[in-house]
Amino acid sequence: MTDNPNKINVEVLPAYLADQSDPSNDHYVFSYTVTIRNNGDHPARLLRRHWIITDGDGQVQEVHGEGVIGEQPHIQPGKDFIYTSGTFMNTPVGTMRGSYQMITDAGETFEADIPDFTLAVPNTLH
Repeated sequence: MTDNPNKINVEVLPAYLADQSDPSNDHYVFSYTVTIRNNGDHPARLLRRHWIITDGDGQVQEVHGEGVIGEQPHIQPGKDFIYTSGTFMNTPVGTMRGSYQMITDAGETFEADIPDFTLAVPNTLH
């Protein structure tokens, strides 16, 4: 497996879901919309995901799985794959980061980093 940080660009837009959260029971639900852009010269398929979710108390949860939202998207050069998913935490603030295991059509595997992003109830952070 080789590093290929400049070929796949990952951007994440998180949102707090107040209607699904219950702060009185320390249950905070967030969605996140991910845009995966293939900036490389060759198509690549997303095989697996690895998420590291850290809540405001420092508790870490790791999530591993095949693909995303039941798919293993095959992303052509210059194209995007966009999806929305979600998570919950026991604190109003936390972070997520991770990586996608990708494979080119030639069989080369590499990791595409998912940069750190913050999950926060509005007006919690200054």
